[in-house]
Amino acid sequence: MTHSKLERFEHILSRLEFDGKIVVSAIAEELNVAPETIRRDFDELEQQHLLTRVHGGAVKFINLRKEPEFLRKMDMHREAKREIAKVAAMRISDGDTIAVDVGTTTVHIADFLAEVNNVTVVTNSIAAAERFNLAIEEKRMTGKVILLGGTTNPAQSSVSGSMTLEWLSKMNLDKAFLSCGGVDAGIVYDYDLDESLVSARMVENSYSCILLADHSKMNQKSFYKICGLNELSEVISNERYPVDWHGYDGTWTMVDGGMYK
Repeated sequence: MTHSKLERFEHILSRLEFDGKIVVSAIAEELNVAPETIRRDFDELEQQHLLTRVHGGAVKFINLRKEPEFLRKMDMHREAKREIAKVAAMRISDGDTIAVDVGTTTVHIADFLAEVNNVTVVTNSIAAAERFNLAIEEKRMTGKVILLGGTTNPAQSSVSGSMTLEWLSKMNLDKAFLSCGGVDAGIVYDYDLDESLVSARMVENSYSCILLADHSKMNQKSFYKICGLNELSEVISNERYPVDWHGYDGTWTMVDGGMYK
């Protein structure tokens, strides 16, 4: 039986809605057409934002927004990020060993430290390391800063890679302060694979995990998963807990003093 392009499209989207992921060879067999035809169909449907191509098949459409470069991101929602970082700084206590990942919110945490002693900071953010070093130099904190080894990413002022993960695997951390590319449907996402792996390792090796996320990150999805929302101890935000979210067991703290639970 010969199927028109419209019929093929309807079949592809129906299977995708039901299965979540489909494979070129399986769809080609079901429709009795060449795999090349299905690949062309997938390409056309991806251009229409109806699916996203992956190796060997397709998944439901993901809006893969390109992450703005670090310095440009620093100016986006700057005041909200600083307010969130100010609250996060209050979570750091004498003697803590903390992890700080790459982000334009976490980078501000050091700016708000005062009279905190014997803190060990572990980070893959070159920019954050510089600010924590400044806090030590200005005697707003005592302790040390460990900049993780790895491959540098100048656009993000960061390091990542297998060496970074290896160093982190040997560390036990009290608290991890995380940034993200977005939070949606109980999942915390990032734009970059290598940096998402570093953040995920920080989650694994930390007793307490705190996410810093401004309003622009809510109900936003990017390609790489960091962790589940329920793996966090706390979310600090300038946005209220979304009414359509369910099942988060941690604390949701508003910068204006409000608290979800």
